[in-house]
Amino acid sequence: MAKKSVTAPPSFEATLKELENIVSLLESGELPLEEALNEFEHAVKLVQQGQERLQNAEQRIQILLNKNEQAELTDYN
Repeated sequence: MAKKSVTAPPSFEATLKELENIVSLLESGELPLEEALNEFEHAVKLVQQGQERLQNAEQRIQILLNKNEQAELTDYN
């Protein structure tokens, strides 16, 4: 039986670059409405993926800092 190859999701940086490209396309105003809507929908999905990655990174940081009881937790706004 053949194995299905599982591709890793694009990196956070690649996702941001793709979002930048979509924003440029949408701002140009040259896309037909249906294509612009498709690009917007794709951008929303990319934003959701990016938010999920950021949340996962924050959780990893919290876990690492909690392992070191001397580390001080501070907000980074």
